[in-house]
Amino acid sequence: MVLRIAACILSVTLSLPAAADPADPTEALLDSLGLPAIVQIMREEGLDYGREMAVDLIPGGATPRWQEAVSAIYDTDAMEETVRATFAESFGDTDATPLLAFFGGETGERIVDVELSARRALIDDDVEYAAREAFRGLDGSSDGRLGLITEFVQANDLLDANVVGAMNASYRFYLGLVDGGALEMSERDIADEVWSQEPETRADTREWLYGYLLMSYGPIADKDLEDYVALSSTEEGKAMNRALFDGFNAMYDEISYALGLAAAQQMMAQDL
Repeated sequence: MVLRIAACILSVTLSLPAAADPADPTEALLDSLGLPAIVQIMREEGLDYGREMAVDLIPGGATPRWQEAVSAIYDTDAMEETVRATFAESFGDTDATPLLAFFGGETGERIVDVELSARRALIDDDVEYAAREAFRGLDGSSDGRLGLITEFVQANDLLDANVVGAMNASYRFYLGLVDGGALEMSERDIADEVWSQEPETRADTREWLYGYLLMSYGPIADKDLEDYVALSSTEEGKAMNRALFDGFNAMYDEISYALGLAAAQQMMAQDL
């Protein structure tokens, strides 16, 4: 599963989430997928995103006060708790056995490792640019690896799911700005604005997604990638990916709204 939205989450509790139950197959599956590691990477992405956003939105840019607010918003325990709870609800009583068997094996573990390594590397702007360039050079060609990647994207509905997630997060961010007093827009106005950005969002997401996947799976043999695609096409694989998107989208909906509120507070304070 690949979700690409940089944002922040507001920690609303001082208590830590309960430790994952190793006997719970759902918890074990999330651990085998590297959830704690990907949440930490998302925090790093968000801190970087917060600095970039401050340049455009906040007078004075990324002030110490803003950086402190963003860092406090990025609570990895809260982020992980949201994903785990929503994933469990969405995944329901789906049989996790074939998924645990795959991701607990050598091939599955290697796939998770390369996905995490590539995601971490893409925090570097130069690496992201190179990944995008690599995809642009293959886009529209009959390259065999690109074909396998396309099968994977289609099997998991990765493009549409990421676009929908990005648009929902954008809506929640605007809503946070409005509720924080920085903007005056109706919910209809916000929806129209978000939808007007859909073509650009889709094009950017597609380029990032394919660049990331080509980079991630470069070290993976075709046969292993074919097995991964096949797993994604099973009922269990589809249920897992739906639940992952549900979990991360719930997290990003919260963090985007919180980020909008935080930005509005900073903007309003500067106007006083």
